[in-house]
Amino acid sequence: MKKMSTMLTVITMIAAMLVSVSTWAQSPAATATGKLASGANITIKYSAPSVKGRKIYGTDLVPYGKVWRAGANEATVIETDKDITIEGKAVPKGKYSIYAIAGEKEWQIIINSQTGQWGITRAGETTRDAAKDVAVVTVTPKKAAAMTETLKYVVSASGFSIIWENLEIPVSVK
Repeated sequence: MKKMSTMLTVITMIAAMLVSVSTWAQSPAATATGKLASGANITIKYSAPSVKGRKIYGTDLVPYGKVWRAGANEATVIETDKDITIEGKAVPKGKYSIYAIAGEKEWQIIINSQTGQWGITRAGETTRDAAKDVAVVTVTPKKAAAMTETLKYVVSASGFSIIWENLEIPVSVK
């Protein structure tokens, strides 16, 4: 009887691990890297959710007027090896979380000094601590060149973009 109980416990633990892994795989980890025209190297680490036929913007996924973790799972992280300016706001070299507040006509991009946290609390709110904001900038979204099923960040010489569904959110970085 004891062996049967132990075996049942092991099977339950393995099943729980498999469910956990498959849940994470739904928004796999991704990295975008690049060099700015200024010479700074930028790395953005995020988890990439997919559209899967859902409406993305103005819903629970990316609500208008509420802080969004700018990806899935852990908070999205941006790292730079040199001091930079994001939309004209100074950001010292280092590692930061990226959050966003979506709007129909403009977005706020938030660079926050806290890193390593999960992106949302159990209550569904983001883990952003506004007291640790380094820069909050306003940008204008535009229609993406093509439908993008899986969220992606792209780093270029002029900054980075968040591209998902039919929207691109360009952010100027120097």
